[in-house]
Amino acid sequence: MPNSNIDHAFTARAKTGASFEPTYAGALSFMRRKYTKDVKGADAVVWGIPFDAAVTNRPGARFGPQAIRRASTILDNDPQYPFSRELFEHLAVVDYGDCLLDSGNHQKTPGTIEREAAKILKSGAFLLSLGGDHFVTWPLLKAHAAIHGPLALVQFDAHQDTWPDDGKRIDHGSFVGRAVKEGIIDPDRSIQIGIRTHAPDTFGIKILYGHEVEEMRASDIAYAIVDRTGGKKAYVTFDIDCLDPAFAPGTGTPVAGGPSSAKILSVLRQINQVDIVGADVVEVAPAYDHADITAIAGSTVAMHYLGLLAERKARLEELNSGNHVVAALNQASGI
Repeated sequence: MPNSNIDHAFTARAKTGASFEPTYAGALSFMRRKYTKDVKGADAVVWGIPFDAAVTNRPGARFGPQAIRRASTILDNDPQYPFSRELFEHLAVVDYGDCLLDSGNHQKTPGTIEREAAKILKSGAFLLSLGGDHFVTWPLLKAHAAIHGPLALVQFDAHQDTWPDDGKRIDHGSFVGRAVKEGIIDPDRSIQIGIRTHAPDTFGIKILYGHEVEEMRASDIAYAIVDRTGGKKAYVTFDIDCLDPAFAPGTGTPVAGGPSSAKILSVLRQINQVDIVGADVVEVAPAYDHADITAIAGSTVAMHYLGLLAERKARLEELNSGNHVVAALNQASGI
């Protein structure tokens, strides 16, 4: 085993490269990425937010980051499907660990998350966050919007999360409406996919309901997302309860009638035209899971974000390389 190693999360010397360690052993970082607070030179930073005090049904999503990391070990080493490439050959990714939160003072939670997210984003890296319940997306949106301005929101979810909000609630079911009212997201460029509940107000966000998603092809759903976002910088949030409980039982508020993991992963694969500037996976609650079904789905969603990012980096490198060739030819021709 000439390339094998162990505990790559701690022994890695670089931010790129596969780990070549057994899937059943070693330190459990996300896809065996190096654990570090040094994000210099990183293209993407994976960060856990173990918070679930905002749930309205079953708690347990605070254990989501651990479960997603554990399940992600099966995604390392081989070229990652369906991207047909070793994602970390050129994409520098680190696991930043988890956000430290005061479990006895939840009112401090959003500020803590926002400040730490802003610190990571200041480096220029893409931030991929692992929840936690869906409330954590609120401070994440604020941190991203502070850099990019009002965002297009692409939300995979069974719930609209637009219930009445006084601007102070710690609630995973109202933050989207708050984000619209405070100008954090642009509802005219935002879309929700897989909704299977009703809320009093849509706030002008386009909705693809569960029964519509069931009748649509993955390519049609992807087109609807690309068309709705219209080139605007987008934040993608994936509540794992978007999936039918058959594919994601380990979550706090499961709703029957959702799409399969295969269909929605196909959608994610086809939204490479969306200008994604940040993303998360939330509401994985492993206490209700079976055989890591939900954790595997969540880790695969997260891997797809990195796959899209790797492809974007490769396209930019090819474009820059092509520009250099054109410049050289022009110089040789005396142009």
